Amino acid sequence: MKIQFFDTHVHLNDDLYFSEIDEVIKKAKAAGVTKFLCIGYEMEANRRALELADHYAEVYAAIGFHPSEADSVHETELTWLKKQLSNPKVVALGEIGLDYYRGKETIAKQKELFSRQIDLANQYHLPLAIHMREATDDTYQLLKEKKDPSLPGVMHCYSGSVESARLFLSLNLKISLAGPVTFKNARIPKAVASEIDLADLLIETDAPYLAPTPYRGKPNQPEYLPLIAAEIASIKGVSVEEVAKTTWENAHSVFQIHTIIY
Repeated sequence: MKIQFFDTHVHLNDDLYFSEIDEVIKKAKAAGVTKFLCIGYEMEANRRALELADHYAEVYAAIGFHPSEADSVHETELTWLKKQLSNPKVVALGEIGLDYYRGKETIAKQKELFSRQIDLANQYHLPLAIHMREATDDTYQLLKEKKDPSLPGVMHCYSGSVESARLFLSLNLKISLAGPVTFKNARIPKAVASEIDLADLLIETDAPYLAPTPYRGKPNQPEYLPLIAAEIASIKGVSVEEVAKTTWENAHSVFQIHTIIY
């Protein structure tokens, strides 16, 4: 049986792919990547994610507003977002969260936007796809205070410590690893891959960003997802098949997709 992979965070809506999306998906499928969660982050990206999910059976959508949009998102945008959340191909609210690396001047607005979107996720019982950069404590506290404990979700492209990962796991969230786990000196992602149970992991490309070794520094592609799975398998001392199957099942569980057949 052919190995199948689920890319749980990919920007198929990016300009790099959107005009040649058939070829991008074809190449990914040839590599065994057969399901995709296309991630929105601002209005046009959200619209494109919905369009792709509507057109391709193997593509699902996550829509929401990234913390970098904290200055530009107002009631009009949130009202539009709310109207889209009943679409059956929308399986998560994201990419949402906090980013203090480039956004220290908008911290208060980021927290408000994140909080409002957590409320929407609770209301529609949608999983969360969470972006976190240099904001571990505030991200954890807001999720602990606001998120429905029964609501699943994922810490996307996780870059925090093993100890923090365990805190997020306690909130009913999974940990997703991306290209950085393949980088030679990526001590922390490799520690997370080693210490966190495979049952609590997802995999993603975050393409077009963060291409795995040996493509580091070049535009990422969803077809590279098996390289990430292979690195995790090597770290854990298990087969790539086991990583693929378990993360496939984990993804279907988190995003409440009921066609799990592997």
